[in-house]
Amino acid sequence: MAWEVKKFIEEKILEIKKIVRVKTAVVATSGGVDSVTCAFLAHKALGEKLTVIFIDDGLMREDEPHKVSKELGNLGIKVKLVNAKDEFFKALRGIEDPEQKRKKFRDTFYKVLGKVVKESNASYLIQGTIAADISETQRGIKTQHNVLEQIGIDPRDYGFQVIEPLREIYKPEVRDVARELGLPQEIYQRMPFPGPGLATRVVGEVNPQRVEMVRKATRIVEEETKGLKPFQAFAVLMNDRATGMAAGKKVFGNIIVVRSVESKDAMTASVTRIPWEVLEKIQKRISEEIPSVTKVLFDITPKPPSTIEYI
Repeated sequence: MAWEVKKFIEEKILEIKKIVRVKTAVVATSGGVDSVTCAFLAHKALGEKLTVIFIDDGLMREDEPHKVSKELGNLGIKVKLVNAKDEFFKALRGIEDPEQKRKKFRDTFYKVLGKVVKESNASYLIQGTIAADISETQRGIKTQHNVLEQIGIDPRDYGFQVIEPLREIYKPEVRDVARELGLPQEIYQRMPFPGPGLATRVVGEVNPQRVEMVRKATRIVEEETKGLKPFQAFAVLMNDRATGMAAGKKVFGNIIVVRSVESKDAMTASVTRIPWEVLEKIQKRISEEIPSVTKVLFDITPKPPSTIEYI
């Protein structure tokens, strides 16, 4: 059966209206194409009965809260910013196990969100879960923070019911929906960004200092690979240290891994063939702009056997 994007949008708008009816809803957006598309779709359906929030968990890309608020504001949607950095860093303190980090992020996210939903007297949470999130969680590849019922958690425990209008489709179809809704190209063509943010790109303990390091490195990687238009390109901070030199003396510095992949639906991925001169520029900028880094590596592993993200 052919993909009919206009029919999908019409059906989902009617579905959201039918479920929410005279009540109100909240949608949380991270700035990624899934959550922004979901927010715009829900806004079309509910108008003033919808509250759009951005939870600033301290794990986003540079200046993300301001950018997302501005982008959605330009589309006529007002965003409520929620500063929850302290709660997230406190919850993640001392935890190194990847799955435990994802679970701690999820629990903190929904506790914060549940409080916002309660304060707004909303009955529903509308979120941008897509088919790939559900598939990877069900198959045990990794626990996606926005998949609750599929792992035995009742969202009513957090004080709301969940509506997932995009759960049947994958990333390419989400981009089609965003384009059809009239969202700008910088949104519907944006690189995917994980729900737990930069916590998935810090191997080992997540703290403000380590997140800031990988945030700077990710900005550099995104800037230098922009012309190549990869599906996803980012930096990862490793947990170990490596020998380096500074002012003619031996030092032990941080290790940054650069990862760039090509994919359609994030279920499989191949490695971007980045020109050597681009890799050299990335290495040079990371070493100069983040002096504590002594090694910059490039990951050449496809998915499978790897996943796209590290955590």
